[in-house]
Amino acid sequence: MPTDSGLAALSNSLLLWAIVVYALAMTCYAIEYAFGAKGAVAVVIGRSERTVRQSVLVGAGEVTGPGEIELDGATREETSRENSDVGWIGALRRAAIAATVLGALCQVGSLIARGAAAGRVPWGNMYEFICVLCLVGVVSWLVACAARPQLRHLGVFVLLPVVLLLGLAGTVLYAEAAPLVPALNSVWLKIHVSAAATASGIFLFGFVCAVLYLIRQGYDTRVSRDTQFGFPFTLGPRLPAADSLERLTFRVHALAFPLWTFAVIAGAIWAEAAWTRYWGWDPKETWAFISWVVYAAYLHARATAGWRGKRAAFIVLLGWATMMVNLFVINLVQTGLHSYAGV
Repeated sequence: MPTDSGLAALSNSLLLWAIVVYALAMTCYAIEYAFGAKGAVAVVIGRSERTVRQSVLVGAGEVTGPGEIELDGATREETSRENSDVGWIGALRRAAIAATVLGALCQVGSLIARGAAAGRVPWGNMYEFICVLCLVGVVSWLVACAARPQLRHLGVFVLLPVVLLLGLAGTVLYAEAAPLVPALNSVWLKIHVSAAATASGIFLFGFVCAVLYLIRQGYDTRVSRDTQFGFPFTLGPRLPAADSLERLTFRVHALAFPLWTFAVIAGAIWAEAAWTRYWGWDPKETWAFISWVVYAAYLHARATAGWRGKRAAFIVLLGWATMMVNLFVINLVQTGLHSYAGV
């Protein structure tokens, strides 16, 4: 089947627009992160106002103890923040979410046009796989935002790796729309690769949650010990509580791990149909199994009291590193039976 060049061009344009809209959303998230209720500027202003009020109240003899001062200051500061969120910060937050949704819709349109142009499912090479991965990561973020609106100001951290990956995919890793190579022309492409891309996108979101947890946990530790700290721990005060981020990290990985397990099993079944063996320790098979072992270790560590928290989060970082090795190193450097990157 010949490739429809018009639809292929439309797919490329929609991907470009998705990147632009995501970058715009990321900018809105960054401004809201800095100036919103949990932003650095709001915190500094709130503390300054509280200090001034304390001085005035103490001088007037209206307050007898620090507890009363703190309660008054905290109440006034919280009210000030709520009023701020109703105004332009609230509008900026809604604009950021709307831009994120619009970017995701542009990605959906890009993938549909790509598939229609080539007459196949749009995840037949490395470029398309990364596009699907990023879309799943963004959708995972939007679902989390709908369930926990207090996380919305963290969108800058989710969209940053998405924009970087899509930019890399659309430039260095781009491949022209074309029919599948014969080895990939199988129903298992729809099953195995879609499951792998979906799990990878959720793992991306989980990786971001783990990084944010480590930043918040590191900030809390340094504050409790009254020690000096710099970037990235200066981001800590604006992040949700460490326990909340740790639970979110676990739940995201608890969702993604069964999907990755299914992807590995489906790949083994496809390998038997294509190469008459279920497993041959091909580089991509090996690294898929390594990733599976690392994420299984994380879930086991999370269930073990002595390995919860910081130690378990570092296993998540290791798991994402193995995913990136499988995605980039194995596809671009190693050669094997899975050399279908299309670059």
